[in-house]
Amino acid sequence: EEKTDTFQLSQMDNKTVFLFSPTLHDALRPGVRCSMPKLKRSVLSTLPVLSWLPRYSVRDNGLGDLISGISVGIMHLPQGMAYALLASVPPVFGLYTSFYPVLVYCILGTSRHISIGTFAVISIMIGSVTERLAPDSDFTFLNGTNGTGVLDVTARDAYRVQIAASTTVLSGLFQVLLGMVRFGFVVTYLSEPLVRGYTTGAATHVVISQLKYIFGIHPARFSGPLSQVYILIDICRHLPETNIGTLVVSLVALVVLIVVKELNSCYEKKLPLPIPIELIVIVAATLISYYGNLNSQYDVAVVGEIPRGLKSPSLPDVSLWGTVVGDAFAVAIVGYAINISLGKTFGLKHGYKVDSNQELVALGLSNTVGGFFQCYSVTSSMSRSLIQESTGGRTQVAGVVSSVIVLITVLQLGSLFGELPKAVLSCIVFVNLKGMFKQYLDIPALWKSNTVDLLVWLVTLVCTILLNLDLGLAASIAFSLLTVIFRTQLPRYSILGQVPGTELYLDTDTYEEIPGITIFRSSTTVYYTNAELYLDALQKKSGVDVGKLLTRKKKRDAKQKRKDKKEEKKAKKEAKKQVLHTHHIYIQSYTHTHTYSPTHTYTYSPHTHTHTHTSHIHTVLYTHTYLQEKPDESKLVQHKQSRRKTRPSYLTFLLLSFHLSHYFLSLLQIFRDYREIDIDIYLAGCQVCVVEQLSRASFFSESIPKSRLFTTVHDAVLHSLQVQGASDVPIYECGLVSRPSPQGHLAGCGTVLQNQLHSYDYINELILILRSDIISFSTRTWPALPRCNQHGSHWSQFFMENKK
Repeated sequence: EEKTDTFQLSQMDNKTVFLFSPTLHDALRPGVRCSMPKLKRSVLSTLPVLSWLPRYSVRDNGLGDLISGISVGIMHLPQGMAYALLASVPPVFGLYTSFYPVLVYCILGTSRHISIGTFAVISIMIGSVTERLAPDSDFTFLNGTNGTGVLDVTARDAYRVQIAASTTVLSGLFQVLLGMVRFGFVVTYLSEPLVRGYTTGAATHVVISQLKYIFGIHPARFSGPLSQVYILIDICRHLPETNIGTLVVSLVALVVLIVVKELNSCYEKKLPLPIPIELIVIVAATLISYYGNLNSQYDVAVVGEIPRGLKSPSLPDVSLWGTVVGDAFAVAIVGYAINISLGKTFGLKHGYKVDSNQELVALGLSNTVGGFFQCYSVTSSMSRSLIQESTGGRTQVAGVVSSVIVLITVLQLGSLFGELPKAVLSCIVFVNLKGMFKQYLDIPALWKSNTVDLLVWLVTLVCTILLNLDLGLAASIAFSLLTVIFRTQLPRYSILGQVPGTELYLDTDTYEEIPGITIFRSSTTVYYTNAELYLDALQKKSGVDVGKLLTRKKKRDAKQKRKDKKEEKKAKKEAKKQVLHTHHIYIQSYTHTHTYSPTHTYTYSPHTHTHTHTSHIHTVLYTHTYLQEKPDESKLVQHKQSRRKTRPSYLTFLLLSFHLSHYFLSLLQIFRDYREIDIDIYLAGCQVCVVEQLSRASFFSESIPKSRLFTTVHDAVLHSLQVQGASDVPIYECGLVSRPSPQGHLAGCGTVLQNQLHSYDYINELILILRSDIISFSTRTWPALPRCNQHGSHWSQFFMENKK
């Protein structure tokens, strides 16, 4: 019976795998074909405003968007001016940045709840570029009268604005190009621990950069690695020079801001709108500074003159692009990572889709257009986005309303804030960093859940602080990728046992092993970098040293050969002496040895957003040592039959990733080596694409037929037990199933199996068959599965309608 099954399966081996790879012409045809529906979809995907604006309901969304827009616009005013200090540009340019890019995003963006504008991390990244390329020393000249140094603030600020605008345009172009080539998935390489650690480190940069405004001192500027350490040391050195008036203003503003913001948090559900304490503090501080003459009497630094009106567009300085290209790319990636993570969070919460590639284009054009109007880079803000959502904002109209509030301020009210102390803006920045500093609570959480992610978080934080924002980001990404490699190089191996009464195999700490079978699992995918390590671990766990067994077999064969020659010579001598004998005497000595080491390996890869092709190897280890002289042929046949019934089974699962080309040779070597020591190997759980690649590489042959394919571990276990002669194993019939034939039945299935599939509700089995082109499966006496209400009653109709 077993020979018949093997023969039938070998015939199935010659059949073609039903995987149809489209030609280049067929693949390009849908992309170049033009039709009205396709043109409409392209226009709506490029300009999302055309899809939601015609259907906008003023009755349902108008009031919420109006209140939300006013609330967010009020927040834009203080945050725009405060974050402009981080970018080392005049505060009015922060207001410009809160206007132009917001309008562009309302037209092109797909998220309805995020608030685009200034953000602390992006602002400090831009500020590091402007201060590096336009330091104060380049604009300081000696006064001819008294010989003191005089800083030309106007020329310095104008050049810094030019640098910020050029960097912003270049970063926007990077984002647009990446979005056009559908490169939105690049953000997946920035893991959540990396992003949170990076933003926490950037918050530290923000704090250190604002300390000079809090204390009213003038420390020296440093750049390069460890610059933050040097700046902090220099600040401590200048602390005796602290301006008392500035420090008092800072402390009062900090206390008021912290207390009121905590009240807003505590009474969030009772207050219809949060108290706009930032705007109130700015107005109050401006009035106190103006009527108290804080600048002239106490030398408190103020914002200075704010020009009324908008700036005309101008071309960026392209000559600076070669100098800022690395910084611009870092700003583009970090800004997009923050924007898409926040956008998808709100999209998931409110049930709409956020297109990652369109978001990349929208953010890029917002930066590009804003750069022509002397704005600096923008991204979404967590604090403003939460206000926009909580106050009833439902569409991008809330962003338009907030832009109108900023526009009114720039045109009419901006000049009134000339006496605003810079220390108040720094205090606003400090208070808004609360969310970032709360990310330090990730440390105990990651310590309990995942130490590798904790290591990524800590390394990112340290690199960002010590190596600055650009080098810190590069080092953090490199370290994060190294952890992925190390995870595949150093996986966790465990032994599994069967859950009684099921087809599940879990850790042996809870469940016992199957007698005669050991299941070995690896926690990572097998590919070219860890294939040798995996095989070493497999041999170590299973106790099967192929090299030693091959050496022993060679020695045994050589010894047997010498003994055969010796016995042959001895027989010839005896034949000459005993001429009267009419037949030969055979002396038989037989030794039977088992080398037993069961192994079952299963490897699992946890990442959801990638596809890997898996295949499993089922090995049966059986070795014999024959010490006999010309055995009787009938006895040898009986011995082979008994060997087939009694040999022990060893199951091995190997998870093969997309790096199959390198692993073919290793897999072939495994088959050859283990066959030399009488070990049978089976592949289980292979996906169709893996089988196709194996076939293309001429992996299957007479020595390795496709009849060694199995669908699941359990099927391989049952087959192994049946080969060993177990009597309580369900009836097992192995077959290769292809897609439904034109006659409306499953090609390759026996008649009994076809009748079973048509007679019972094999819903799960049918789903598996439809998803696979060629699989190996077992037929047993299955109870009728419950019919699926949604799909079960339509299977027969489905097969008949999809014959082709």
